[in-house]
Amino acid sequence: MTSQLTPPAASKTLQGLHTPAFGISGWKNSGKTGLTVRLVTELTARGYRISTIKHAHHDFDIDKPGADSFRHREAGAEEVTIVSGTRFAIMHELRGAAEPTLEEILQRISPCDLVLVEGYKQEAIPKIELRRLASRSREPLAPSDPHIVAIAADHPVEDARLPVFDLDDTAAIADFVIETIGVPRR
Repeated sequence: MTSQLTPPAASKTLQGLHTPAFGISGWKNSGKTGLTVRLVTELTARGYRISTIKHAHHDFDIDKPGADSFRHREAGAEEVTIVSGTRFAIMHELRGAAEPTLEEILQRISPCDLVLVEGYKQEAIPKIELRRLASRSREPLAPSDPHIVAIAADHPVEDARLPVFDLDDTAAIADFVIETIGVPRR
């Protein structure tokens, strides 16, 4: 189902970004996390340094009640950093402040070749829209979002004016992302 169209020029991206970002967008259960994970695997195997951002529409917690870091946050710490010889994590409590913008989050990410952004349907970054037959009754995003530059689906997509990929063709989608963003091939 890979389209033979050439990719459109990358849409204007957020101002002042040092690292290119590409979005994985779609309705709930469209396969966003699955494709994001497959793209990270594919692109890191090619030698790229990839970071990800996932937008959650609900309250979430990555810390367990009773853990020292949880107790630090509960006591009122604005940021809690956990560091070990294997990894570190920084948790930032908003404490009633507004959710940070994607641009603000991107500015905090360590240098890498590409940031894959899962969710953030309304952001002005190039995105691929995911469509699954199971969620086909949802309205397509592409007609109203000029930043969607391709579609990946598990079913035929009629009258698409954008490149269309099989949702499972990770290698072709990765090639498209790299070409669209302009990251040098490895």
